[in-house]
Formats: sequence, C-alpha cells, structure tokens
Amino acid sequence: MKHVARKRFGQNFLQDQHVLGSITDSIDPQPDDAMVEIGPGLAAMTDQLLRSLKHMHVVELDRDLVTRLEKAYPRNKLSVHSGDALKFDFASIPVPEGQKLRIVGNLPYNISSPLLFHLATFAPLVQDQHFMLQKEVVERMVAEPGSKVYGRLSVMLQWRYDMSLLFVVPPEAFDPPPKVDSAIVRMIPVAQPLACDGPTLEAVVQKAFSQRRKVIRNCLSGMFTEEQIIAAGINPTDRPEAVGLAQYVALANLLK
Repeated sequence: MKHVARKRFGQNFLQDQHVLGSITDSIDPQPDDAMVEIGPGLAAMTDQLLRSLKHMHVVELDRDLVTRLEKAYPRNKLSVHSGDALKFDFASIPVPEGQKLRIVGNLPYNISSPLLFHLATFAPLVQDQHFMLQKEVVERMVAEPGSKVYGRLSVMLQWRYDMSLLFVVPPEAFDPPPKVDSAIVRMIPVAQPLACDGPTLEAVVQKAFSQRRKVIRNCLSGMFTEEQIIAAGINPTDRPEAVGLAQYVALANLLK
C-alpha cells in the first residue's frame, strides 16, 4: 500500500536515483561503519547505504513506517528505533570499539534547527554527519562573519563542527516536492572546540543576534560593558554579524 506523506511529520520523500547516488558517494559508507539514519521514510537512502553496510540503525517517528521497515528488513541487517529523533539518545547506539557514529538523514524542515542543536550534544561520539536540509538553512550554517545570513545557527554549530555545503537538490527530486531548494551539508565534529561553557555562549549569541540591526555594544548592553567588548577583541560599533566565533567565545568566557 502506498504511504501518503504526512505534513505533521514534515515528510518529503527523496526519490531521484541520481541524487541518491550522489549522496551515497559523498557519504562513502564502509562495511563496518556504525551508521544511523534519521527519518528513513520509504527507505530509498537506506537501500542505497545497505548495499555497502553490513548493518545500520534508523530512527523513525511515523509508526506506520516503523512497521513497514521492520517487515522489509531482517533485524541482523537493520535496527529500527521507533521514536522522536529530537528526544533520542544517540549514545544508546552500540558502537564497535575505536569507532564513532556516522549520522545521515533527510531532516524534516520544521524541526531542523532544534534537531541540529540536540545532535550537537553528541558531537564527541560522532565521526561525521551528512544531512539534507533546506538550502537556506545550510547557507546559514556555513556562513562566514560579514554575511547577511551569518547568525546564531552559524556561530553555535561552527563552535562544534567544520561544515561544508556539498551540493544543491531541486524540489523535483522529492515526492511530494517541497516549495524550496534543498542542500546536502557535511558536518565533521571539531576535535577540540574552543574552551567555553556551551549555555553561556548560547546566551551571549542569542542576545547579540536578537537585535541584529543594532551595533554590538547596544545589543549586549546590560550583559557587557564597552570595555569588556573591546577586551574580547571586538569593535563596539560593529554589528553582530561582523563578530567571529573566537570573539563570541571570548565574551562568553568573560561572562563565565
């Protein structure tokens, strides 16, 4: 029976074989990889990956799709975790000694940012991540200081990962087609992130970008003096998008 994509789960199923092949080539799965797919859907990507892998894990919220996956694949080939990826404990997945998780997925656009922040808490356990996301989101993730789209997402994820936009995927590659272009992003956890308290950095960055048209001195008034902003290596009359990751970390460390 044909599965109808559910809007509440943000389902858009990738079906273009050429695109699937390009994504698989980018991931380059090896037989013994500890691979986890978020939101396998109708298993188009799962099928591709299992051609190379001995076994993989998937996390799926839609119970109809969970049942479908469990019927389609033997347990020694596919472990199906029924649940919400936003709450899933990725540390619970067994990994062979000396290995780290490789995480992939066509992420639902409606939960992409919170899911990326949730995954960031598991970064030390991860080798790499390859995700399909809304192109606009990927552009924000990889944006450099000075870019109009550089913001909270850029700073917080760049603190944890080295990231690159690999290629763009058009709407017609999906069923149903979304209204926007998508893109594939590669995320490799930084071996040693700049020393900083995460929640403090988050608080500083959130306050800075809450009024991004103002100069940084005004955005951060009440949190830092102008002298402290200068001490962090920042021009107080710069706008938030002109301030680099290392400078935001310096501010967070001043506050802490």
